[in-house]
Amino acid sequence: MNIKAEIKERMEEVDRHLDRLLPKETEYPDIIFKAMRYSVFAGGKRLRPILVLETCKMLGGDVEEAMDYACALEMIHTYSLIHDDLPALDNDNFRRGRLTNHRAFGENIAILAGDALLSHAFEVMANAAVKKNSLRGMKAMQAIAHGAGVFGMVAGQVVDVINDGKKVDEATLDFIHKKKTAAMIEGAFLAGAHLGGADEGALEILQSAAEKIGLAFQIQDDILDVTGTMEELGKPIHSDERNEKNTYVSLYGIEASEAAVQRLSDEAVALLEQFGARSAFLVALTNTLIKRRK
Repeated sequence: MNIKAEIKERMEEVDRHLDRLLPKETEYPDIIFKAMRYSVFAGGKRLRPILVLETCKMLGGDVEEAMDYACALEMIHTYSLIHDDLPALDNDNFRRGRLTNHRAFGENIAILAGDALLSHAFEVMANAAVKKNSLRGMKAMQAIAHGAGVFGMVAGQVVDVINDGKKVDEATLDFIHKKKTAAMIEGAFLAGAHLGGADEGALEILQSAAEKIGLAFQIQDDILDVTGTMEELGKPIHSDERNEKNTYVSLYGIEASEAAVQRLSDEAVALLEQFGARSAFLVALTNTLIKRRK
């Protein structure tokens, strides 16, 4: 399998559907739609929508039916990045090699662009569920909402913010990473699983694999903030240190963090392999994520 080519093909498919689902820049008031599209189409791996689609496909579901939910999750992810970059939070000037949304459009429009992407994502999912009168769709929306919400990503962000500049223990750092990053990965897996008609056993396996992948993904981000370059990451390096963020690298060091990424990824792959040959893409994707440089 040429995993890079396979990922690129799926990214392009997601982008085509995102373009269809997002309001056009020619509509009024055009500035909000320009700001939404500016960040959605700034690049990115499209990891979360791909996980929705591939999990659904692995379980024999309809990938076309899953596409609206996958794209909605990418909108939610993008809203979180826009708000994360704001001066009140990380105060970053660059994201994916270009100015952050608030630097390009101003803080007021950036806040509204994030709000718009979040609400539009739920409108897209609700429309898809209503159109099909789909209980599976409603369960997928529920999984995504939980991953993004007050018991998921928002909780992680809150604990991260209130601990800025403080040294935290292992349990607190795990909470931050599991909620801030892994919860959305879990939402992607579980949404795809529900759309694919997964039973309780499959859901349990996939949730466990997703948490491990999400943690490994975040720890690799921590590593890249120290070892990467501006050209690779599209944003300044050492931003975690500058913002006094708690990371696996600051707590455990590079070597132990790299070992944790490998261990978590291996454990996730072992869980995914329980689905047999159907899991080949997700296994290859997981192995690719731990070697990424951006």
